[in-house]
Amino acid sequence: MTETAASYVQLTTPDQVTGSLVEELASCWVEVTNAGGAAGFPFPPVDLSRTAPAVEAIAAALAPETSRLLLVRVEGELAGWLNVRRDPFALIRHWGTLHHVQTRPAFRGCGLGTRLMHEVRTLAREGMGLEQLHLAARAGMGLEDFYGRLGWKEIGRWPGALRLGPGDDRDEVLMVLSPL
Repeated sequence: MTETAASYVQLTTPDQVTGSLVEELASCWVEVTNAGGAAGFPFPPVDLSRTAPAVEAIAAALAPETSRLLLVRVEGELAGWLNVRRDPFALIRHWGTLHHVQTRPAFRGCGLGTRLMHEVRTLAREGMGLEQLHLAARAGMGLEDFYGRLGWKEIGRWPGALRLGPGDDRDEVLMVLSPL
């Protein structure tokens, strides 16, 4: 797939997340998870009855200083999204954490994931005043390489932390992007 024109939408308050948007986000999460993506539901298949309440909880916690959603759309269609959060505690409020990074399978291979990660870097630095970003990725998915190409550094692993099934334990890979 060739590079695709995309637009980005940042959401900072719960009232910005309509019922139809909850359904869009939850449907995206279903597609990503059921295609084998590592975006928060490790045991496919999932359906809207599982993803919609999780999206509603994320939306309810949105606040400009501590939690934002970043969406990418292509010709008006939701192509992917992520959540960036920070703890308000003074000792650690200079860094944030990415959660639920995902792009719909139909939009993979056209650079949207890379551009979404560049966009969140700008949002975190300029919009939230963050100095670094953290994330945890499931090993064995190629995610370390993807994030590594974007400047993220592996800072550790929790060996065998994720049990996906009998005999299928995966490391949780801890990564940081600094400076932003």
